[in-house]
Amino acid sequence: MSLLVVGLSHRSAPVTMLERAALTGEVPARLLHDAAAAPAVAEAALVNTCNRIELYADVDKFHAGVAELSLLLAHHSGVDLEELTSHLYVHYEDRAVHHIFSVACGLDSMVVGEGQILGQLRDALARAQEEHTAGRGLNELFQQALRVGKRAHSETGIDKAGQSLVTFGLEQVAAGAGEIAGKRALVVGAGSMSSLAAATLVRAGVSDLLIANRTPERAERLAANLGARTVDFAKVREALADVDLVISCTGAAGVVITAEDVAAATALRTADAPLAFLDLAMPRDVDHGVHGLPGALLVDLESLSRAHAATPGAGDVDAVVGIVSDEVDSFAAAQRAARIAPTVVALRQMASEVVLSELGRLNSRMPDLDERTRAEVSQTVKRVVDKLLHAPTVRVKQLAAEPGGAGYADALRELFDLDPAAIQAVAGTPAGARPRPPAQAGPPTPADAGHAGGSPR
Repeated sequence: MSLLVVGLSHRSAPVTMLERAALTGEVPARLLHDAAAAPAVAEAALVNTCNRIELYADVDKFHAGVAELSLLLAHHSGVDLEELTSHLYVHYEDRAVHHIFSVACGLDSMVVGEGQILGQLRDALARAQEEHTAGRGLNELFQQALRVGKRAHSETGIDKAGQSLVTFGLEQVAAGAGEIAGKRALVVGAGSMSSLAAATLVRAGVSDLLIANRTPERAERLAANLGARTVDFAKVREALADVDLVISCTGAAGVVITAEDVAAATALRTADAPLAFLDLAMPRDVDHGVHGLPGALLVDLESLSRAHAATPGAGDVDAVVGIVSDEVDSFAAAQRAARIAPTVVALRQMASEVVLSELGRLNSRMPDLDERTRAEVSQTVKRVVDKLLHAPTVRVKQLAAEPGGAGYADALRELFDLDPAAIQAVAGTPAGARPRPPAQAGPPTPADAGHAGGSPR
């Protein structure tokens, strides 16, 4: 496969741009299907989180793939292509593998080392599988990325280098509004991030927990699991005055809690500590104007990004970087070796057919041979062919696994005049599918690969 990643994240774009480009509702599914249907694309997967939007694709042409995926991101996000392009990064082949492995390990997260990204990658793969846009190439890539992420967390202390976005956000809230324990809290939303937030609040010792969601049944299920209470989503504004802390992550297209809502709530409060808001949504749920209101504290993704940038790095990060580098080399070698495997199998099948043909001719020319002699001749011919093919086929697999070894499959095909259709049949290319072209000798230059990530970090 020729892997291409085109995307933007908190590393390449300000939060305001991520907010404008956020994909909600049915838009991610439409983008995924449009990407898979693009002329240069054979497979596609979409990683869509609060701080990253990335398209992963198996492409047959680098420049055409970049152009098509960039245009689709602009079209579905509603951001002008020229403006969006300045925030996009592009990774290709080994550098793309390095990127997804780094993402899986939490090295590319806003909070380094957080493990939630593994679930998000798993969800991205599941969606691509459900929508039939991912084939064998992306399935193998994402599965290996998940294994690498798990290895990093099990073999190093990367978990201690950072926390989940929820935990880190609550630390920032506590710094400005006092301890979480004993507070009355409201969680707006009942998705994965909101559920994590609600569970974290319970462990932190909040005195009372309310949950509101547009779909009441989901709020009720979450509340029942945590011993919390529910509140009607339409009454969130009224509930603000009765709590000390609000965490919101709804995935709504617009603001859920306005500055006017907060001003009205703070006017009714008698507590000394400010009414605190932790907004984990993208686009934002809480009006940015809340930052300037007296009696209110707003911690959002933008402020979290600034706060985390000031925290010291952990020593375990270096160990994870080493794991990623080793895993990229191993994956690349396996992929290169896999590219020649169908050609080797096709060669052995052709040799087997030649042996059978020649033995058939022998049988027709010497029908009086006894069975013992016939069997001995047959075994001798097969052994000769096997021995002649053994050393070159083993060696060609070794050579193909090395950098620059992609041309060995072409050499075998030319030298033995192998039928390309037979090779595709061995490789399992579905009928009617676009066959993959021979692998390129190397990745494009950094200039080709885009301004914000042409080489792995």
